[in-house]
Amino acid sequence: YTAVEAPKGEFGVYLVSDGSNKPYRCKIRAPGFAFMQATEFMTKGYMLADLVAIVGSMDIVFGEVDR
Repeated sequence: YTAVEAPKGEFGVYLVSDGSNKPYRCKIRAPGFAFMQATEFMTKGYMLADLVAIVGSMDIVFGEVDR
């Protein structure tokens, strides 16, 4: 596993090889996952209408978390 600093947070890649020229396992952790995990913590005690402003303030790219 290795992680690098990306413009929107930490970008992690986990690669496992079986000796061939293709990876046996590849896991990618985009910075948006940390934001989505924090959403529950950040929205406790707020109204549902506040969720739009809270998620909008995190600058999430849903294309990277929609897998």
